[in-house]
Amino acid sequence: MHLACFGALFTGVSPIALGVMAALYFVRMFAITAFYHRYFSHRSFKTSRLVQFLFGLLGASAAQQGPLWWAEKHRHHHYYSDQPEDIHSPLQSGFWMSHIGWIPLKSSVGTNYSKIPDLAKFPELVWLNENHILAPVALGLLTFLLGEGLAHFAPALGTHGFQMLVWGFFISTVILYHGTFTINSLCHVWGSRRYATGDGSRNNFWLALLTLGEGWHNNHHYYATSTRQGFYWWELDISYYLLRLLGLFKLVWGFKKIPEHLKNRHLKA
Repeated sequence: MHLACFGALFTGVSPIALGVMAALYFVRMFAITAFYHRYFSHRSFKTSRLVQFLFGLLGASAAQQGPLWWAEKHRHHHYYSDQPEDIHSPLQSGFWMSHIGWIPLKSSVGTNYSKIPDLAKFPELVWLNENHILAPVALGLLTFLLGEGLAHFAPALGTHGFQMLVWGFFISTVILYHGTFTINSLCHVWGSRRYATGDGSRNNFWLALLTLGEGWHNNHHYYATSTRQGFYWWELDISYYLLRLLGLFKLVWGFKKIPEHLKNRHLKA
């Protein structure tokens, strides 16, 4: 995936390719943060089987494996956060291993469905999890076809299939990889701590901006089932705002929030 990004040296770039790159970063980051993380991993709101499958499919197109694999590994992280058993703790194994090096390890391969019975009961999610590779392959093909179509019908845009594939899929996906992985590797060492959580979780505005709200990581480790991770109005949480927008159309509901007395406990110190 990373090597494919060097194709940009040969394809050139165009404004439309950059626009597609940014759009696919944004919508897939939302699928990862709002659904892979806040829904599948923490069940912080409710939705229908159709919507959970569709956003699971969109999340799978980010090439971060299937939603059930992601949720199972993330729940394990919370249970053992920054302890020796934590599979991606920078305090235990350093930056590189916590950022991306843990993924190909034997302990990270496969999904232990017995640890996620609430999700494994849906056969369509199990199928998606087992066949997650189909989603990024399909998205890559679609970006190529989009580029070829624009080259034919709107040549003034200056793009073509391989350019759109490289920028719209490969580069967008790699940026998305590292945006997501910074929460594991950097948000346990860089930032401020509001709550005592028993781990190294930190709040970081810049990472919250990059990841649509995931950077409020100390908040999250303090009360993981809250749909909103930016507990206060000034803590930007774009994923939460978009979930509330979906809520207006009854696509999601049952948002969980941190009780006020727990949220403000740090003020009594």
